[in-house]
Amino acid sequence: MAAPKKVLIAEDSSVIQNLTKKILQFQNFEISSVKNGEQVLQALAKEPFDILLLDINMPVMDGMECAKLVRALPDPVKANIPIVAITGNARNYSMEDFKSVGINEYLQKPLNFDNLVDMVKKLTGAA
Repeated sequence: MAAPKKVLIAEDSSVIQNLTKKILQFQNFEISSVKNGEQVLQALAKEPFDILLLDINMPVMDGMECAKLVRALPDPVKANIPIVAITGNARNYSMEDFKSVGINEYLQKPLNFDNLVDMVKKLTGAA
């Protein structure tokens, strides 16, 4: 059997982070989680991931800035990781805004966990 796909969740809300983690672990994904964009870059420096779930509104470094910096990483594998934006303020951004910083897809809060699982499976090839 293939090794589980590795998901990095960047979310400052512990409740959302824990729910997302549990749902994806149940689907046999390996989960790491951080609280802000700066920690995303630190985690990516240490190990590769198959997908990044990125909250847009986080302290220290928000998701838009983080996505730009991930896309600028020197390692082409890490720089091309699929990024899914997770936001409660989708109206503040258009899909063009997300695409302009390198975000592949977005999910609106409150999260529909079936959509989350489907999207993670699709973008990691785990379907």
